[in-house]
Amino acid sequence: MPTSSNTVAGPAWRGRELFDRPGWKRELSVGECDSLRTFVERTAGQDPESLDAPQVLLPELASLAASVSEELEEGAGAVLLRRMPLADWDQAACERAFWALAHQLGTPVSQSAEGRRLFHVRDAGYAPNDPRFRGPMSSKRLSFHTDRCDVIAFLCIRPAVQGGETFVVSSQALRDELLRRAPQTLETLSRPYPYLRHTVDQGNARPYCELPVFSERDGRFGAHFLRVLIDRADRSDEAPSLTDEQRAALDALEALAEDPAMHVSFHLEPGDVLLLNNWTTFHRRSEFVDAEDPALRRHLLRIWLSMPNSRPIDPRFADHFGATKAGALRGGMRPLSA
Repeated sequence: MPTSSNTVAGPAWRGRELFDRPGWKRELSVGECDSLRTFVERTAGQDPESLDAPQVLLPELASLAASVSEELEEGAGAVLLRRMPLADWDQAACERAFWALAHQLGTPVSQSAEGRRLFHVRDAGYAPNDPRFRGPMSSKRLSFHTDRCDVIAFLCIRPAVQGGETFVVSSQALRDELLRRAPQTLETLSRPYPYLRHTVDQGNARPYCELPVFSERDGRFGAHFLRVLIDRADRSDEAPSLTDEQRAALDALEALAEDPAMHVSFHLEPGDVLLLNNWTTFHRRSEFVDAEDPALRRHLLRIWLSMPNSRPIDPRFADHFGATKAGALRGGMRPLSA
């Protein structure tokens, strides 16, 4: 359990303390925007996912990438970049610019059984019992969670007419608070929980895996949490059922994350890029109402990144993430063709 005094956990923050951190928010400079514009023009008509790392290397963004990567891994684990010049571009150009920016930080990994690495977050209208249904493709409220990657990146193209706020909480601060208030709960959350295979994770041969919420390796903190898959495992005949103690611990964790003193919430505006370290933060979204015109509906782009400066993670994550060593290429969904 991650309670040792020599754990290198980075600065945990509580609530609006995040907004006071110098590394939390910055605007893209004129030079950085010009570099992205040049790239977008040079790659006109190309599928962003066909462009590999050497093709998207932008030296003008090297300093930005270094400072952002440092803040994500060693600092607050959350960075907001503002003023990407979306007004100049159509959707395809936005995709290429976001792809290029993400590539300066890490390696995009698969988000689907088809191997797609650039994901569109918008309400697709799927019924909850549709096997294609995923929470981000609906307008419903999402609970606090992490994704299967080191860093998750969002680009806001259009916000919702109403709602759709982003909530972020430091999982390190949650761990620290549970250690103070309820050490037995923390102990329970540091033992493995079953996660049922996601309905869209068809390249994964395992029906379930077992993962801790809180863990550490080599003195480095790590947290991973997606209750929807834990609850599905609890209801499934293919995975172990939870104990009452495990369910109570999950309830306590979610209640603590929902405490306004622990999290922050904000609206993403067009051109905002939000980057979150999944090992040190949880995030969620509020329910939203869309515009009637499909061309004006809420639309974000999402990329899952494996980071070259990532921390080592508990060996129990090998089934879910692949490699677990620091800086290893890991995470994402295994494509069906792999």
